[in-house]
Amino acid sequence: MKKIIVFGLFLAAAISLIACGQGASGTDEGGVEEMKIKFSHVVSENTPKHQGALAMKEYIEEESDGKIEMEIYPNSSLFGDQDEYQNLASNNVQFIAPDLTKFVGNNPQFNIPALPFLFPDDESAIKFWDGEKGEEVLSSLTDDGVLGLSMWPNGGKHITNAEREITSPDDFEGLKFRTQGGQVLESLYSTMGAGSESIPFGELYTALDQGVVEGQENTFSNIESKKFDEVQSYMTVMNHTRVDYAIFTNTEFWDGMNDETKKIVEGGVEKGTEVARAEAQSLNEEAYETIKERGQVEIKELSEEEIQEFQETLEPVYEEYEEDIGTDVIEAAREASE
Repeated sequence: MKKIIVFGLFLAAAISLIACGQGASGTDEGGVEEMKIKFSHVVSENTPKHQGALAMKEYIEEESDGKIEMEIYPNSSLFGDQDEYQNLASNNVQFIAPDLTKFVGNNPQFNIPALPFLFPDDESAIKFWDGEKGEEVLSSLTDDGVLGLSMWPNGGKHITNAEREITSPDDFEGLKFRTQGGQVLESLYSTMGAGSESIPFGELYTALDQGVVEGQENTFSNIESKKFDEVQSYMTVMNHTRVDYAIFTNTEFWDGMNDETKKIVEGGVEKGTEVARAEAQSLNEEAYETIKERGQVEIKELSEEEIQEFQETLEPVYEEYEEDIGTDVIEAAREASE
């Protein structure tokens, strides 16, 4: 009898130890963790990015039965362009969705959306970022404690300015444009005889209004939602470069969730990606129509011949940055665009 009791106690202790070991490794999670998640971005509510964030919030809160609360801070209301990355790395915010070219100082391969006339549409850009080379670039910031999860498109960029109609590279001569920053965009404008200056998105309207810069480049949805046409006179429909975002998270936060919790958050990211991608084209089309209806800028749509002139003028930009970005990465982007 004593032997049976001792064996029973030993067996119970062994089962308990195994259970504890499973909990520590994350294979036996013990339910969804209660937590608060912050998502910060710099654009308005009526944009693809914000719609994706809302879909992500709804999914996560519903699937977790309210155990996970997600707070969204649009319009640079929590962090702006200049400090959101540092605060993500410090885990003061758990998700941001910046313009990919903001990271060119960390990795020059993030210049891909700035290469002129590389991606003709959202589909080709998505194909690249979902592919092997795109995923490698998104995952290149882990030494900073930052992980890229999924690309959210915003669309092709178009030129606005306060001085004159732009139909050829020569029309850029002497003007200064706001850009998101980065070596490729600087070279793009200098090649056409223009200057460029990096200005935080939240400060751009004022900079245009006060003449700090004469013009800027952006998607239709960003131009319309921020009412840049109020302080600009001309818009050229170019689709020469892109604004593409990606949703980035803090690695400590991401790796620290148990399996059940992480599954829900991953599902939220997937849902947000689905909505952001679906909304991008339709919102840009609606925004373009709104800009036309407001009638505050003179609009020029370039012909194929005019676009070809820009492409030929800007071809040296590829030669200048091919080594930094990588021939393999550029080739993968071109293949995605075929």
